[in-house]
Amino acid sequence: MTPQIRTVRDDELPAVVDALSTAFLERPDIDRVVAELRPYWGLDRTWAAFDDGRVVGTFRSWATELTVPGTARLPAGAVSGVTVLPTHRRRGVLRGMVEAEHRAMRERGEALAVLYASEYPLYGRFGYGAGGRAATWTLDARGRPFPAGEATGVELCTPDAAAVETIKGVFDAWRHRQAGEIRRRDFRWEYDLGLRESAWDGRWKGFLAIRRDAAGAVDGYVRYRAEEKWEERQPRSLLVVDELHALNDEAYAALWRYVGTMDWIATVRAERRHVAERLPWLLANARAAAAGDIGDGLWVRLLDVPRALAARTYERSARLVLEVIDAEAGDGRLRLELDAGPDGATCRPTDRSPDLTLHVSALGAAYLGGTRLRDAVVAHGADEHRPNALTEADALFRTLDEPWCSTFF
Repeated sequence: MTPQIRTVRDDELPAVVDALSTAFLERPDIDRVVAELRPYWGLDRTWAAFDDGRVVGTFRSWATELTVPGTARLPAGAVSGVTVLPTHRRRGVLRGMVEAEHRAMRERGEALAVLYASEYPLYGRFGYGAGGRAATWTLDARGRPFPAGEATGVELCTPDAAAVETIKGVFDAWRHRQAGEIRRRDFRWEYDLGLRESAWDGRWKGFLAIRRDAAGAVDGYVRYRAEEKWEERQPRSLLVVDELHALNDEAYAALWRYVGTMDWIATVRAERRHVAERLPWLLANARAAAAGDIGDGLWVRLLDVPRALAARTYERSARLVLEVIDAEAGDGRLRLELDAGPDGATCRPTDRSPDLTLHVSALGAAYLGGTRLRDAVVAHGADEHRPNALTEADALFRTLDEPWCSTFF
């Protein structure tokens, strides 16, 4: 029998969490996890596949917004908790859940869906494209890599309710101008500062430092923790940067100097950071900082293609007719006229002959400006109906500054 796919009831949450954790090869305290997540999981956005009454697949989302090039913000659905039990793979379970929630997202007016892919091959066939990258930065702090000076304006801050509001304000100001970043859920901040203990991951135990400008306004913060290590009676500890955000160059430099010149610390590691981090340029020895583990970050699925393309700005001007192959759209194809430039864009359906035919996943990958369209089309191919149409579209979607999402979910 084909599994039934529907949203879940409150009394079914334990079975959903049990199936989800089984697929993720984990064994948490199911009752504690359910009690914790119940206030935050919208049942209208939590899907499951049922086979003879048993949950065999899970899929959920939550409402957010994505900052796009030009700093407009679009309503989006953030996808998480996607699983299929190993006994029910390759039966169309995942496709059924994806298509059901995509329909619901469109009905809610969400222009895009975003996610982090646990496995790379899964989501391209559902129209998602790898739209941003992330990296792990490692700083060798043993050789005093920073020029002489102090981290001005930085102070330790007690992680409490007041601190939540302070750093949330900095983050929101930052995300409003960072293409690729999303809005965070309010309750997340209490977990990030260790004010709540997660039934799944435990309690965050770290430190918080804020940075103030000359007028006393907070313009940056860093959350970090340490792993103590000694070698031959010498301190060689690791400092892990969980998050660092700054609203200007001075705050950015001061916060990195703060974590990079701390006593007992030999190495600083910061995961899920911007690939184009400016850290090396702050150093007297730029080789002390290195980016590794570079790979795909946020994946993007365009649900309302005309709205999404019209919402962002473009650093060049062009007029293109795009034919977008999308299995979820009408007859499987959209034909759109895009008139785009630095001052904005319009995008509307058209009957004109296309300049370029491409898959919606390639368009999602290139949408934020960090992935070359000419690379993204390789997976599904593209047809040029006018000479140099792909080259023109590739240049149009590209942005000087690469997008970045620091928010993992």
